[in-house]
Amino acid sequence: MYTPKTFVESRLPVLHEAIRSIAFGTLVTAGEGGIEASHLPFVLVPDEGPLGTLYAHVARPNNHAGRHGGEVLAIFAGAHAYISPNGYPGKATHHREVPTWNYIAVHAYGRVETYDDPARLRAHLVSLTDQSERAASQPVPWKVDDAPDDYVAANLRAIIGIRLPIDRLEGKWKLGQNRPVEDRLGAATLLAERPGDDEQAIARAMVDSTKG
Repeated sequence: MYTPKTFVESRLPVLHEAIRSIAFGTLVTAGEGGIEASHLPFVLVPDEGPLGTLYAHVARPNNHAGRHGGEVLAIFAGAHAYISPNGYPGKATHHREVPTWNYIAVHAYGRVETYDDPARLRAHLVSLTDQSERAASQPVPWKVDDAPDDYVAANLRAIIGIRLPIDRLEGKWKLGQNRPVEDRLGAATLLAERPGDDEQAIARAMVDSTKG
């Protein structure tokens, strides 16, 4: 991922928190059959390995079930927003401004291992469900045990587990750090007037980035 030094985020706790909060990622592989991408919910186990380990699952017919020989990439795309030059103070005087797009992204690299042991798969689904129900703020969280055992067993036979020990992590927080503080605050103020969740999240992140 092209990341100028100004936008690099390398703190492991920050990268882990971003992965946990985004949760839904894209698994990308490349091989003799070409490039494959699957969009999957992930569970991060932060203390399993130096950089943590990611868990996910795919349907058995998915090509990713058999692709675990080379390096793979899991992409976690966070909040993103269009930045209008109208927020920059200089726009009103010299007009030498152009728009851009600010965003947060994490790339995790490693080699995939697959498994189909029912007990391991069930444990993964329990972790994933608990994580997802908690994020959804469900007043009465759904549990895997809520479903009949034979129904769960049938669904377990239809999936393959994916384990991805992380060998390398890249983080990019493109929040206007290459611009003067007044430009970043002006753009964030204008962005905060827009109603979208991503716009609000990027506006907050831009303001936070000015605090050192």
